[in-house]
Amino acid sequence: MTATTRLERLIDQGTGREPADIVLKGGRFFDLVTGELVASDIAICGDRIVGTCEAYEGRAEIDISGRIVVPGFIDTHLHIESSLVTPHEFDRCVLPHGVTTAICDPHEIANVLGEDGIRFFLDSAGATIMDIRVQLSSCVPATHLETSGADLPVEKLLPFRHHPKVIGLAEFMNFPGVIHKDPVCMAKLEAFQGGHIDGHAPLLSGRDLNGYLSAGIRTDHECTSAEEALEKIRKGMHILIREGSVSKDLLALMPLFTERLSPFIALCTDDRNPLDIAEQGHLDHMIRTAIAHGRAPLAVYRAASISAAKAFGLQDRGLVAPGWRADLVVIDTLEDCRAEMVFAAGRRVTDALFAGRRPVAPVGLDSVRARLVKASHFAVPVSEGETPVIGVMPGKIITEHRRYRLPASGNQTTVDLSRDIIKVAVIERHGKNGNHANGFVQGFGLKKGAIASTVGHDSHNICVVGVREDDMALAANRLGEIRGGFVVVEDGRITGEIALPVAGLMSLEPFEVVRDTLHHLRKAAFSLGSTLEEPFLQLAFLPLPVIPHLKISDRGMVDVDRFALIG
Repeated sequence: MTATTRLERLIDQGTGREPADIVLKGGRFFDLVTGELVASDIAICGDRIVGTCEAYEGRAEIDISGRIVVPGFIDTHLHIESSLVTPHEFDRCVLPHGVTTAICDPHEIANVLGEDGIRFFLDSAGATIMDIRVQLSSCVPATHLETSGADLPVEKLLPFRHHPKVIGLAEFMNFPGVIHKDPVCMAKLEAFQGGHIDGHAPLLSGRDLNGYLSAGIRTDHECTSAEEALEKIRKGMHILIREGSVSKDLLALMPLFTERLSPFIALCTDDRNPLDIAEQGHLDHMIRTAIAHGRAPLAVYRAASISAAKAFGLQDRGLVAPGWRADLVVIDTLEDCRAEMVFAAGRRVTDALFAGRRPVAPVGLDSVRARLVKASHFAVPVSEGETPVIGVMPGKIITEHRRYRLPASGNQTTVDLSRDIIKVAVIERHGKNGNHANGFVQGFGLKKGAIASTVGHDSHNICVVGVREDDMALAANRLGEIRGGFVVVEDGRITGEIALPVAGLMSLEPFEVVRDTLHHLRKAAFSLGSTLEEPFLQLAFLPLPVIPHLKISDRGMVDVDRFALIG
């Protein structure tokens, strides 16, 4: 069909000269302009809505009496890798919850595989039913203080810039580098001026925030208080309210859900695993929660769709109106937000639709190249005075730098279970230098055993926590045998594991298998005494910077310890 013929069909079906391809009859749609529930047929031609507020005949007519139609939801910032499944399985897992567009940053796989990881995501985005849009990872490696699997200078990003699935430059995490005009940061920012540049600036304020925004950065998902968010909104940022499996900012940012502010907010998950999606939901969970806390449905649904679309330049979606993309969710009530039917670009979402997708070959199946370790590798020599300890903050990805006098055995510093202080180690797994660092962490609750993972933000080396060194060694070495994933060990026995062979980050199994395995893994971790709601994702974020006060030095680096690790 030619473009002219297609356009003529859209007009003819919109005017009623010929029957629409699909007509939803008997329901109401939520008008995000006026806030009204409007009784109306909804006519669809191909991938586009062509009629509302009128009666239509259709080649296919679907009775939705008693139900409400809202625009498809848009997740404005996430790392699909953190769902632990491939983009194809993420599509199948999340689209039935009404998420018809996902704006992803393949930051995790890019830090392992570089350009090959980005190509894998772009290839996958071309085959999924959900519209997956990609932002090009801006921080690979995330820091010079870690060993990453890849390096993506601006020259390696530019060939992807005009790909039809690419929106712009992904979250610019190195905000000190922006403020102090680091040459590598400047080259990337200059190359993407005029396009979308995503932000990442936790707690940044005042003139430093002004300088950061002057570089053309427009969005931020790292706000943890309404006060922080309001300053950024006043300065022109679009705030992406986050509720993931670890980072949970929704309740703190509830005051933003007003009709006045709704054009400047959107929703995102950042990192959410299939178990939480199964038990709670995805963006639909955020919508339900916000309305249950007394927020106006108009503000909440705007944030979930039209406001998100406008923030990222997706001008074709976000309203139930003629000429707009037919991404639609049929729900029971605005308050309950249970998707009973979903349309993605005019296609009703069914198992058969997923079955017809083009497969994409996995990548990075040999990316775990860590050396074998022994219990002795986890020894920490006794030192004078206090020992640095990473302090886990439940429900947050940031950690605290704490110091304690720890007990000793012989010439070795040991764990202190009375104060919930156990060992932690990071082991380089990309096969570059074999580096190994040991330290201590407080807040996991473990009384025995060990937990290990190849999902370790941002460089995705092996991270292992444990009470006994021999259990830590067993867990870390097992990760090499299963080509990456999570492992739980108790008293010399592997009591739970999940293989994540795609770059050491994603499973090759259906999301249902991953969901059920995570349920077993969580129980295995709890049997060790873990008190964290999400011990595996908390472990994945443990290697992130310790940033207590955000003191930025004239060198453009955060003037605090990067890790509370020893060695």
